[in-house]
Amino acid sequence: MKKTWDQFWRFIFNRLRKVVLPKDMETFLLISLGAMLGANLRYWVGGWAASRLGTTFPYGTLIINLSGSFVIGLFLTLATERFLIDPRWRIIVAVGFLGGYTTFSSYTYESMNLLLKGETWLGLLNLLGSSLFGGLAVTAGIFLARLI
Repeated sequence: MKKTWDQFWRFIFNRLRKVVLPKDMETFLLISLGAMLGANLRYWVGGWAASRLGTTFPYGTLIINLSGSFVIGLFLTLATERFLIDPRWRIIVAVGFLGGYTTFSSYTYESMNLLLKGETWLGLLNLLGSSLFGGLAVTAGIFLARLI
């Protein structure tokens, strides 16, 4: 089954490249495909969580952020350290799918990667700065919207 799946995607990638798509257009379409799937899964998970767990707390967002963070850590580590995979899979999964599913996963992966590389101050700046300034930016947006 795995071989058939790999052959299918190799055929699709090669067909896209040979037909008419320049490299930039191919990348655009790969991101779009992944983002479409990720955004729809986000919608489904959010609805599922609301119907099962209620809406007094954003359980769906928490589940999405945690699962996206787990998946990006697992996928990018396997893709860059363990297996030799076509770089287009990183575009589809990490940029497209997880970008559509949650950008929180990129933020946590990049922050933890900096910390694990010994770039403590940069990792903490990204981790805490994004949270703190993101919260302030949301607050500013709320206040601005209420003034309009």
